[in-house]
Amino acid sequence: MGRRHPDWLKVRIPSGREYHSMISLLASSRLHTICEEADCPNIAECFKRSMATFLILGDICTRSCTYCNIKKGTPRKIDPEEPIRIAKLVKKLNLGYVVITSVTRDDLTDGGAGVFAQTIQAIKNLSPETKIEVLIPDFKGDRGSLERVMGPQPFSIAHNLETGERLFPTVRPQGDYRRSLNLLKKAKEMSSRLLTKSGIMVGMGERKEEIVEAMEDLREAGCDIFTIGQYLQPSLKHLPISRYYSPEEFKEFKKIGEGLGFLHIESGPLVRSSYHAGGYMLNHFTPTRC
Repeated sequence: MGRRHPDWLKVRIPSGREYHSMISLLASSRLHTICEEADCPNIAECFKRSMATFLILGDICTRSCTYCNIKKGTPRKIDPEEPIRIAKLVKKLNLGYVVITSVTRDDLTDGGAGVFAQTIQAIKNLSPETKIEVLIPDFKGDRGSLERVMGPQPFSIAHNLETGERLFPTVRPQGDYRRSLNLLKKAKEMSSRLLTKSGIMVGMGERKEEIVEAMEDLREAGCDIFTIGQYLQPSLKHLPISRYYSPEEFKEFKKIGEGLGFLHIESGPLVRSSYHAGGYMLNHFTPTRC
């Protein structure tokens, strides 16, 4: 990239039997993951533990967010067997917690909400004990699409802001900051017991006060869980990194968030929306078994 990352962002090169086994399983199941498509820095750690965030609705996005490495263009037709293939792999891996996300499909009437619902239900049918988090697009603010996703009752609904209000048009040109906040607010209004979650990346040109403002806006929308990590430029074609935040600054953000009342905060240079999600969600937000 032409810019050397600080030491605290160094990760090990993906390798090992478990990692390659996971790659093979995903390929044979004909499934996509955000881990691979977005070049997640934590892929080696997560795949070694047989953890992955599944990417549904194909691997081509209809939007052109300037931070994202997912392919952009005209998506392929919906694969009707995708939900059951995910459910079978979730069962095979014996996952206690799974995160399902998607590319944005503005070409579909419901934005792909129906496929989210089918995937949730397929997992519940085969692995009823598995807790399911869905990381959803904004569905252009359509309430009906949100209702379709919530129908089969996922454990948690997440939707990431990614950045503050001023930079939003640059970072997510086809999105809308207030629409994203309103989506989270609607989800909480539909079910007060539902856990809602959002996150941002830093290092894209924001000011510190704008980070805090985004956190405040999320709490006002009823968001329960917040994640914050360092933006890493996928290629020279993407938005450049404006600065690196230190581990100490991430500790400061965590403290600020705790003061605002979030139920849980993941804050660190390598934190991503789904990073360690199963650990803290199962440990802190499920009843203790006798």
